[in-house]
Amino acid sequence: MKLKNATVLVTGANRGIGLAFSKALLGRGVKKVYAGARNPSSITLAGVTAIRLDVNSPANIAAAAEAAGDVTLVINNAGIATLGSFKATDAEETLRRHLETNVLGVLRVSQAFAPILARNGGGGLLNVASVASWVSGPALANYAVSKAAVWSLSNGLRNDLREQGTQVLSLHMGFVDTDLTHGIDSPKSTPEAIVARALDALEAGAEEVLADELTQQVKKGLSAESAVYLQAR
Repeated sequence: MKLKNATVLVTGANRGIGLAFSKALLGRGVKKVYAGARNPSSITLAGVTAIRLDVNSPANIAAAAEAAGDVTLVINNAGIATLGSFKATDAEETLRRHLETNVLGVLRVSQAFAPILARNGGGGLLNVASVASWVSGPALANYAVSKAAVWSLSNGLRNDLREQGTQVLSLHMGFVDTDLTHGIDSPKSTPEAIVARALDALEAGAEEVLADELTQQVKKGLSAESAVYLQAR
């Protein structure tokens, strides 16, 4: 889809990749950006419309859909990442929180806005996944499960919404230099670089974007004789 004159909702727009999406969209000729956050007062970017949006609250999502009925693109960015392996005593609760926000949050928002996208010509969904959709390690084990589910959910939504003309794009990348990865000692991309590649892919009609070299290598390694996801990390 084309971004010129689009009306866009970005979830988790108060910081990190969500904030970078909002800034980039304003520079690409969109008509309007709804910047969603649990606390709208945390949205300080000029030129956007702050909207209360907690992806874990069905009532909150319904109110957002009612208020933003002109949306043509939804960017499902809101998410959490907590360090910890499955050996931790609180692993079940940690995984549940990741699934609730990172997966069910995407599903709730997508279900609420799919009819709106249909009424407005089809539009698009851009779901923020990760290289962790395909590889895992003890530090981000719970996060990886949730992002693998986002990948699968995106594939399912693509099939469900194809008939109404909605483009569904899943975004995969490695570590990005945001608050979410603070304290992780690893090479990181800038949010601006990841967002630019994602929006370019969206406008090109893509269904999946591998936004950095690491992710491109990992995707190729899925079908290797010694598959990349079987290797220790």
